[in-house]
Amino acid sequence: MREFSPRELDLAALSALLWSACGVNRPESAHRTAPSARNWQEIDVYVVTAAGVALYDPARNELRPVAQGDHRAATGLQDFVAHAPVNLVYVADFARMPDAPTDARALYSAIDTGTIAQNVYLHCAAAGLGCVIRGLVDRDALAPVLHLRPAQRVIAAQSVGYPT
Repeated sequence: MREFSPRELDLAALSALLWSACGVNRPESAHRTAPSARNWQEIDVYVVTAAGVALYDPARNELRPVAQGDHRAATGLQDFVAHAPVNLVYVADFARMPDAPTDARALYSAIDTGTIAQNVYLHCAAAGLGCVIRGLVDRDALAPVLHLRPAQRVIAAQSVGYPT
């Protein structure tokens, strides 16, 4: 899906989407709705809307502000991303994977990102939303917008919104 209604997701819809993506569903063990290799939980989800950029905190099911302003266009190279109500950016933190072979970190992170993105697809299908995952991202340009550290890498992005 590459055409979205300009209608924004309200806070309840966004909260349900993010919890479905990778929220904590077993508080006693901090396990999430999406598995990860060796439970590293190395994928962070950044939420980019017209209002700004926030980092999803799964433990609290809340958003932590990162930057103000509309940075949606920075989340991808296709024109539609600048107008999608929500762009999720999946960022791997390789520092959370200290015992993973260096050459395997990108592979594990890509698999874990795919699992989270699939949860988003399933949630969107159930909630009447549309979405599309995207690999076409200028990672070097997006990293400073998200205030990433050197050990963090943008893996993919996913646009979400109501269908037109």
